Amino acid sequence: MVVASVDVRVITEKWNKPWPNIDMDSQPFWDGLREHRLLLFRCKTCGAWYWPKAFCRNDHDNEPFMGNLDWEEASGSGKVFAFNIHHWAFHPGFKDEVPYTYAIVELDEGPMISSTMVDIDPKNVRVGMPVQVVYEDHPNEGFTIPKFKPAG
Repeated sequence: MVVASVDVRVITEKWNKPWPNIDMDSQPFWDGLREHRLLLFRCKTCGAWYWPKAFCRNDHDNEPFMGNLDWEEASGSGKVFAFNIHHWAFHPGFKDEVPYTYAIVELDEGPMISSTMVDIDPKNVRVGMPVQVVYEDHPNEGFTIPKFKPAG
């Protein structure tokens, strides 16, 4: 898969928000983000895409332990499926960011992923708006967070 340009933002301030839940099953996803690649599960039998980790729901047998699923790079493009605007910080780490938009993005490949919108005033976010992934690197903590911005 060829991606025209990758938007990477490096944040060196200390992370003061809840940490992402990185476990052994999702480690490849987080490793991909650190490499600025959005990885999703793809069924080797029928080609269906999935996030989060799952079994294939299509009409064929599944191998045990996600055996017929592989991690593959997705485009990082999609559209806003739904969103809400946070006017109150649910955690002290977000107090300087309110108001901000938290969106569910339907990726071009089909799965939905949720994250924060950047580079747009919350009042301008719309359902159906095309978006593109932004990689927010946190090198001091050793992880990258996917966020989304308006495409184009």
